[in-house]
Parts: sequence; C-alpha cells; structure tokens
Amino acid sequence: MTNPQTGGSAPTGGSGRQVVVSGIGLLTALGEGPEANWKAMVAGESGIGEIRAYDPSPLQTRLGGEIEEFDASRFATRRQLRTINRGDRLALAAARLALDDAGLPHNQAGGGELGHRAGLYLGGNKSLGRMEQLIDELKVIRRPDGTADMAHLARHGDVIMPPLFFVEGLPAGAVFNVSQTYGIRGSSTFFAGYADAGATAIGRAMRAVRRGDADVAIAGGYDDATSWWSMTLLDRLGILTTRNDRGQEAYRPYDRDRSGGVAGEGAALLVLEEKQAALRRGARIYAELTGYGAGHDARTPPAADPEGRGLARAVRRSLEDARLAAGDLGYIASDGAGTRLGDTGESIALRTALGPAVRSVPVSTTKPQTGHLVGGAGALNAAVAALALHHGVVPATLNLDHPDPGCDLDHVRGGARESRPANAMALARGIEGQAVALTLARPS
Repeated sequence: MTNPQTGGSAPTGGSGRQVVVSGIGLLTALGEGPEANWKAMVAGESGIGEIRAYDPSPLQTRLGGEIEEFDASRFATRRQLRTINRGDRLALAAARLALDDAGLPHNQAGGGELGHRAGLYLGGNKSLGRMEQLIDELKVIRRPDGTADMAHLARHGDVIMPPLFFVEGLPAGAVFNVSQTYGIRGSSTFFAGYADAGATAIGRAMRAVRRGDADVAIAGGYDDATSWWSMTLLDRLGILTTRNDRGQEAYRPYDRDRSGGVAGEGAALLVLEEKQAALRRGARIYAELTGYGAGHDARTPPAADPEGRGLARAVRRSLEDARLAAGDLGYIASDGAGTRLGDTGESIALRTALGPAVRSVPVSTTKPQTGHLVGGAGALNAAVAALALHHGVVPATLNLDHPDPGCDLDHVRGGARESRPANAMALARGIEGQAVALTLARPS
C-alpha cells in the first residue's frame, strides 16, 4: 500500500533499504535554512558575539551564538507559543524548514498529514520550562534573610507555580508539537543528552527507515544553549572559554591556544527517506546515510577519555555499518570541543580508528562560527557533512592559527577547500562520555 504523502510502501519484512537525506532544516547564528548557513560557513563568517538577550555579566563566559530576530509565530500557533520554550520553538521551526526543503507537503502548506509511515526522532538537552517566569513567581517565598519559606510554597504552590510550567518543561515537548503539527503518526523517540543526542536521533531514524519501520523520518537535534538557564549550567562545567576579550576569535578548536568552547543556540533537522521513494517523487538528494556507530568513554563526566576510546569504537562501528574502509573517507565533520582534553582525545581516537589513512582525510568543524549547539551539535555536523558532499566544498575551521602538535590531522584552515569526497563522517561527543559517528555518501 502506497502512502500518498511519501510515495513509499508498507514494510514487507525485509531490511537493508537505502536511506537518503532529502531535506535539511537549519537555524543557527549564521542564518535560516541550508543555503544561508552554507554560504556563511564557506565564506568563513561568524555568528559569535556577546550575549544580548539578558545581562551576562554574572557569568564567566559571556559569549554565545545567538539567533537574532527569530520570529517563532511564523512556525507555531498561538496556543503552542503559550506552552513551549525557545528550544522547542527552534525545533518546530527547523522541522518546517526541513519539510519545505524536501518538498514534502504538510499541514501548514495545506497538504494534509504525513501519516503513519512517517517517523520523528529528536535529540535535545531540555530539562525545564521557562525559568525566568518561575523565578519571578517564586519571589513571594523569599524571607527577609534571603532564605526560602518552603512551608509557604507547600501551602500555596498551586497558585504560586505558573500553571503551564510543567507542560512547558516536558523534555519531549518538541516531539509532541512537531508530530501534532505535521500529522506524524509513525514511530517517534526523544533522546536526551548533549552533542550525541541529535546524532543518535539521526542514526536511529536511519535504522527505522532502513528496516521498513518508516518511509520518511524527520530527525536531528536542537537546543537553546545560550539561554540564561542553560548558560548557568554550562558555565560551571569548565568546558567554555573565559576569554571574552577575544570575541569571535575565542573559540579555537585544535589550536595550541584554545581555552574552551562557546555555546550557540539552534536546530538542525534532516528529512530521511527511503531512496526509491525519494527518487520516484523527484526529490533532491543531498547525500545517502550509510553508517551509524556509537561508543562510550565510561569515565566520570565531564572528563573525556584522554584517548577517546568511546569515539574510536563509534568510528569503527560506523565504517563497518557503511561497509567502508578507513581510506574511503574523504571528509570528517569533527566534534571540535575546543578543550585541551577533548581535542587531543578526539585526535587520538581518529588515529586509532583510521590508522595511517587519517593523514589524508580533511577534518574541520564549523562550531567557531555557530557556537556549540549542545543537543543539536551532532545533528549540525551531519548536515554539514551532507552539504559538503552535495556542494563539493569542505568548510574551514576558524581561528585555527597554530595547530596543537597533539592534534596533528589534516585540518582545513585558512579558507574552504574544494573537494569531491565520496564519503564523509560526522562526529559527536557528549560530556557524559557518549560518542556517535555517522557516515554519509555522495549520492550515485
């Protein structure tokens, strides 16, 4: 039975179907949509600056990649806007952008539901709703000496607490809202974490389409990482740079003068489709998703394994899944945490997993341009890898002026590099030790 929206067919029990990327929805500090973002990435532009949405002076790190003039009302209903936070709004917007880019009809374009053969796989780092509203309401329980009157909160909490706070704070709120908006009635899952979350969502969506659980899936990650609440958490972990005086040059992955990352808000969602269904409807295909691997450092967070053993396992497994050899890779969209331990551990992991072939594989990260999207960072890397395969250009790593000898890879720096890689890999590492590697191929 054919689905009228996706053109795909019901599962037959077989496996091994090919999975392609037919749509990309991007929102970062560089712009909206794949074209605007890719143009800025290749041109070496940066969206990093001092945080302006609130007063960042109490923070050690006052830099971020903020999205300016984001109008969520273009993508969400009034009712949705009352019950979702900024991160969920970014996810909802990126889903619309991805579907439009893929040319798939949907409710907001008058095309009806995507239906039960469509799936949704999202990753993020959401933990609470809009904290500024809660803090404002909780002022009434403050005693004159500054302590909190918890007894008063217990007696009157039903009127003190904002009525929609717990609804706004549902971790998987974006899954509900995107599913409801576009009539996605197939399998859906939410993955909580950091950079690994969005990449895991894409890997699991690939498996779902490959084995016939879905014909099309929206997958990726999102995060409002520059929000006050998120920054207060990241600021204490020791993974962000404190060199606020450097501005756009503060985030320096693999550079011997690196001092940590810079957070960025945004979303990166991909439309994954069964290849034959995409070809039948004349879809543009950015890349084929061929491999997914995962591993874990098994160390106390936020310390990464100094040898990146979890990442090495993820890379090897992803290559095995794609049935490729190390020498088949032509580009790696790297994690690029910008920390001392993170960058050297990533470099060691790649040398371990790829062997001598690593010396001829171009490596770069766009994080110094967008900021680290946290829950959306791994998904952004997947989008970058797909765009590099599609355009035949590899973006450079900004601010990599003096490569650390311990990070001796073929870093693309000083400007974008024209290339026609047949295969690319996108990496993601979470601060809890998770590591994910996604392998993509130029469509044949």
